Amino acid sequence: MYFQHSPEIWRDFPELVPGVLIAEGIHTNFEVGPRIAAFNRLAEKRFAIGPESELPEIQAWRRAFSRMGLKPTQYRCASESLLRRFRKEGALPPIHPLVDLCNAISLAYAIPVAALDRSRITGNLEVRYASGDERYVTFSGDTEHPEPHEVIFADDAGQAHARRWTNRQSGDSAVREATSAVLIVSEAMHASAATDVERLIASLADEVNGIWSITPQTAVLSPASPRFEF
Repeated sequence: MYFQHSPEIWRDFPELVPGVLIAEGIHTNFEVGPRIAAFNRLAEKRFAIGPESELPEIQAWRRAFSRMGLKPTQYRCASESLLRRFRKEGALPPIHPLVDLCNAISLAYAIPVAALDRSRITGNLEVRYASGDERYVTFSGDTEHPEPHEVIFADDAGQAHARRWTNRQSGDSAVREATSAVLIVSEAMHASAATDVERLIASLADEVNGIWSITPQTAVLSPASPRFEF
């Protein structure tokens, strides 16, 4: 199996920096509250500078969404949505220890982090433009079809595991209590993305190792090394 971005995505978004992590042996029998609180404090420091819309990490994704033909204030990248909710409510609701950890790290770095259940992915996974025939399952269980040329996470069975790139994940491959093997993807496009994504993935790997005693497999991808095999 492998994860990659299509050549067309690299062509159209050459500033892209993706980080990837694979882990097996995840379970829910851990308390991650103190770790999440530490990352939340880092997120809170960002709001002393200004609202999330002014962060360079978020502005870069807004520009990318505009280039995809999407209105950035209507469709937001996942990290902007999390930051908006965190700013307004002061906390995010608990979902799953790993998801909560990914969300907290996404807040701290202002970079989208997607966690997918590997058992729900058929074959390889590629970030590419949609043909419009792919199937996307919402969290309520409804089936949608992405718009042609929409950026999606697509597997070999034609399942879309994310729509509008970093806007919305699929309910089908969401991490749940029974999940044991995960694929985590983080993507950024701002000026210091190469450094920040590397730090984010290293931080996430340290946390996964510290909580679950797992040594994850990680990589930061590039046009010269676009594929992550696992």
